Amino acid sequence: MSINVLRTADGWWVIRGDRAVPVDTLALTTAELLADRAAVREAAASEAPGTPVADLAALSPVTTPCRVVAQMVNYRSHARDSGFTGDIPPAFFRKASGSVSGPGEAIVRPPHVKFLDYEVELGLVLGAPLPVGTVVEERDLPAYVAGLVITNDVSARDVQLTKTQFYESKSYPTFTPTGPHLALLEPDDFVHLLDLRLRLSVNGDLRQDRTLADMIVRPAQALTLLARFQTLDPGDLLLTGTPGGTALKAPPKAVEKIGALLPPATKWKAFFKSQARNPHYLHQGDVVTATIATPDGRIDLGEQRTPVADAN
Repeated sequence: MSINVLRTADGWWVIRGDRAVPVDTLALTTAELLADRAAVREAAASEAPGTPVADLAALSPVTTPCRVVAQMVNYRSHARDSGFTGDIPPAFFRKASGSVSGPGEAIVRPPHVKFLDYEVELGLVLGAPLPVGTVVEERDLPAYVAGLVITNDVSARDVQLTKTQFYESKSYPTFTPTGPHLALLEPDDFVHLLDLRLRLSVNGDLRQDRTLADMIVRPAQALTLLARFQTLDPGDLLLTGTPGGTALKAPPKAVEKIGALLPPATKWKAFFKSQARNPHYLHQGDVVTATIATPDGRIDLGEQRTPVADAN
């Protein structure tokens, strides 16, 4: 069974129901914690009464700096929403690790961003080095992936689309809320990955709701493709794509064809004028709630609840 770990300013904790037991470790980083699994297991087996989880202020269980890599258009439902047809070529992009924030910290919209979007994603936390050239089979996943986290790949769509710039549009501070739990997996947990259901709501309105069965490139293949050119180390984070239901959706084909005939500046002005009528983009005062879990609760990454705020 997986063990859920929480991180606070005071250290690391193992979650047991509504209580948390401190982990007796000197680990300051996620990588150091993963190297001290014995201390985590000892805390999980402890009979200490623990501390109420509600009394703890959770930080991101993925410490930074680290590598943050993301898969693009990796759910069939998201591909449909984005206007893709046929085979979707696997693609990756990087996010600045300075974008990683805690599971209750506000998502801060920069002043120049008008179209702020959400993307719930399953994050894989590496537990072993992944050198360039590594081939990962399904049976090998436990050797490379130590745990799972909820992430939200927050996106400034007006920056992303007009500049074709993923790195900037997804790397502002607070644009990768992570946690609350780092679920450390045992080898027999991996057969349940496809049962994980990703759900995201805004102000209680359910926007995204899919299992990993909707995924196009699954984790083992993704790590193999990534290892063609990218080394990863323990504590690094791979975001594995988002299901359909984001605020941004491709325009109808007829509109897209007309737009292709327009000068770029005119096209984007018309597109964002239409997007301004879309009520699903995030605004100050919204609250984004995300969960990832299997139906039986065998793997449960907790609840991420992040308010949205405008930069001062």
